[in-house]
Amino acid sequence: MIERHLLPILLQRATQYPVVTVTGPRQSGKTTLCRQAFPERPYANLERPDTREFARTDPKAFLAQFKPETGCVIDEIQRVPELLSWIQVAVDERPQMGQFILTGSHQFELSHHITQSLAGRTTLLKLLPLSIAEIAPTLPAYSADELMFKGGYPRIYDHNLDPAMVLGDYFETYVQRDLRDLMQLRNLPLFEKFVRLSAGRIGQLLNMSSLANDVGASSQTIQEWISLLEASFILFRLPPWFVNISKRLIKTPKLYFYDVGLAAWLMGITRLEHLPTHPLRGHLFENLVVLEVLKSLHNAGAKPYLNFYRDAAGNEVDLLVEQGLGAHLLEIKAAQTVASDAMNGVLKVKELLGEKVLDLTLVYGGQEGQQRSAFEVLPYYQVSQWCEEKLLSSSS
Repeated sequence: MIERHLLPILLQRATQYPVVTVTGPRQSGKTTLCRQAFPERPYANLERPDTREFARTDPKAFLAQFKPETGCVIDEIQRVPELLSWIQVAVDERPQMGQFILTGSHQFELSHHITQSLAGRTTLLKLLPLSIAEIAPTLPAYSADELMFKGGYPRIYDHNLDPAMVLGDYFETYVQRDLRDLMQLRNLPLFEKFVRLSAGRIGQLLNMSSLANDVGASSQTIQEWISLLEASFILFRLPPWFVNISKRLIKTPKLYFYDVGLAAWLMGITRLEHLPTHPLRGHLFENLVVLEVLKSLHNAGAKPYLNFYRDAAGNEVDLLVEQGLGAHLLEIKAAQTVASDAMNGVLKVKELLGEKVLDLTLVYGGQEGQQRSAFEVLPYYQVSQWCEEKLLSSSS
């Protein structure tokens, strides 16, 4: 079993809040993490029809079976959201830290109910699929292409499974089922076409009209489907960064997937040898690096402030990470060597932003780090270490 970096944060927060809520995609390892952190606690899975029916029809009796001094782990709390109001009553009557450890897979719906019922009583943590740093003990066996092909779902690594098989089953079993719970999908083939076309647009500006035309659906439908995929931790929008300067800035977000392996599978990459020459390999690599920053921050219990920069003149930075009043600028290149002009665009943006820029970093597909006069060259597998040194050490 691969050790999850969120574990110490989960244990710490359980001493600070009566309720700890862990959200994330299905099969990202939430249940395993929570049961590993609290192995002696009673466990209830609201995916089980009988357990869900008990919780829904008699919530008071359902919670009464769990003693405050021992606490409990309740899986997939979004299946019975009304239970959150009863949990509020329970922790208000007998305040004790770490009473309830909850997990959930629908972030927007769950956040709405938590805001209503558990504001001030719970901390929210996110567990995404495995980061490169979490796979690091076996990293010499995995190239960048293998990491993009496999993605980060733990089952693939724990049981050495074929990624194409696992990800295909994942899409059929979890994505479509979850979305059927949230809406009436009348045309599954059209929806699958939409998801595959979305995967082909990772790292690109999200053009709703263009995507709607390619899919053959209305822009309103596309907007609804994207929101649902965000709610189910399938994809996310990276917002542009705005600053009060004279240049006109792009206001459209970029599209990324929470698991790069799933994105690769949706692109039709079902064998590792498909990747090296695939026309979208660079976009997948960019997704991999953006995810590693996102996962590193979530695994430390920190709130990410991630953006990209692009202005009307074509000046662009792949990833801008705000920290205090400053910002780190990261350029992402899949190549294994550093081209002489690789940072020209970022250097131009540095001139525009001036003193706000803290440092410049080129993350690339090679193996060796370098300290150049104007910027740092960072191998993709050291991104988590970079986050620890640049983003987390000063804020901890």
